[in-house]
Amino acid sequence: MPHDLFEVDKSIPERKKHIYIKDNADPDQEIPSCNTKTIPGCMTERGCAFAGVKGVITGAVKDAAHVVHSPVGCTAYGYGTKRYPTTPDMPDGGKFPLENFNLKYIMGTDLKESDVVFGGMKKLRQSILEAAKEFPEANAIYAYATCTTGLIGDDMDGVVKELSEELGKDVVAFNAPGFSGPTQSKGHHVGNHTLFQHLVGTKEPPETTPYDVNLIGEYNIDGDLWILKPYFEEMGINILSTFTGDCCHDEICWMHRAKLSLVRCQRSATYIADLIEKKYGVPYMKVDFFGPTYCAENLRAIGKHFGLEDKAEAVIKDRMDKIKPDLELYKEKLQGKKVWVFSGGPKNWHLPRPLEECLGMEVVAVSTMFEHEDGYEKIKERVKEDTVIVDDPNSLEMEEIVEKYQPDIMLSGVKEKYLAHKLQLPCVLIHSYENGPYIGFEGFINLAKDIYASIYNPVWDLVEFKEEVEKTPKLIEEVESGDNIKLKAK
Repeated sequence: MPHDLFEVDKSIPERKKHIYIKDNADPDQEIPSCNTKTIPGCMTERGCAFAGVKGVITGAVKDAAHVVHSPVGCTAYGYGTKRYPTTPDMPDGGKFPLENFNLKYIMGTDLKESDVVFGGMKKLRQSILEAAKEFPEANAIYAYATCTTGLIGDDMDGVVKELSEELGKDVVAFNAPGFSGPTQSKGHHVGNHTLFQHLVGTKEPPETTPYDVNLIGEYNIDGDLWILKPYFEEMGINILSTFTGDCCHDEICWMHRAKLSLVRCQRSATYIADLIEKKYGVPYMKVDFFGPTYCAENLRAIGKHFGLEDKAEAVIKDRMDKIKPDLELYKEKLQGKKVWVFSGGPKNWHLPRPLEECLGMEVVAVSTMFEHEDGYEKIKERVKEDTVIVDDPNSLEMEEIVEKYQPDIMLSGVKEKYLAHKLQLPCVLIHSYENGPYIGFEGFINLAKDIYASIYNPVWDLVEFKEEVEKTPKLIEEVESGDNIKLKAK
């Protein structure tokens, strides 16, 4: 049977269709059920739609002031988000560079019970005006709906339309309250469509070249963009707009002037590339820069599109020569180690082959919180037979995967890291990274280094928890028998 029901799910048999064991004899369409509401009774690891738009799509825009229309809890949740470093940028008339402006500040309306009863639009208007006064250097203001404001029905679009005219700068509302979709993927969708509808095509870039590209779905997590940018510069390609890592608000407005869009995070940002192609005729290419092989293949494809094949080959040779000694070292150390990849979306199919082919590791499990059907088809294509593929795993399923498949390390997000550590399983953060960047040729060496350091960390030799668990049943039996015993420490 291609699908499996874990022991911990006996009381929720519906979970069986979300757990798939790869069988090469199965048709391509045989994948886990996905992109549906979490089954009641599951302790899901998912984020909400608000997290999808604020935490992923717009959170990296460095010169926008972010106002969350919510009680204070959701405002705090939207603060900081991932590691989105930025380069300094001095706006016209600004008092200081907008370096990491997107991470330093977040504003909220701090709704109370009375606002829920009588409406919160007055507070929203007041908060946006105060944000504009406090941070005049902000080039735009983004306002976000949450569950509370979605339920009471505040007309955010009407408020921001008035304030855009009043303030003389773009004020944009993102209507993705947490409950509006089964996962944060709904927030990605709303964010893409909102930015396209209100911003793309509204401004012109200072200058253009025949080799302009949009780098879409690149959020510069821990400096990923700064790894990729030199590759393009050495090939003679200009990144006109980044969506949205180290990105200024205006870059989104002139995305329509690129000659090609490169979609890196294909789960969160293909939407806007497709919209731009349909309206402005800008073609797009789906790209993958995780691991040396994929990075080389995609640089060649981009070079071929622009007739820059020789320059692409020069970049590839230069980087491969530099990383080869380290790559061989880490492959020797990690050969045969079992790995479980648990990411939000695309890294689940970006990473398995590089981990196996370049580092000699064995991918025993892959799981994701919000992937869609097309993503699971790619995961299935890139993993080996008998690999378990799980959609939206709950906490008890995670424990069973550790017990049954015995991975040596888990690559996951921060929510899963501490459960892994309790189970004495090394874990490397694959969302916000440990010591990134992890993309490109050099980034893959950083990832290999962190995997090696985590697996071989001597702390695992000091853990005594497992030994104590093995002792426990015997101790309980002796106490229940009434024997007068003395416990001696080893």
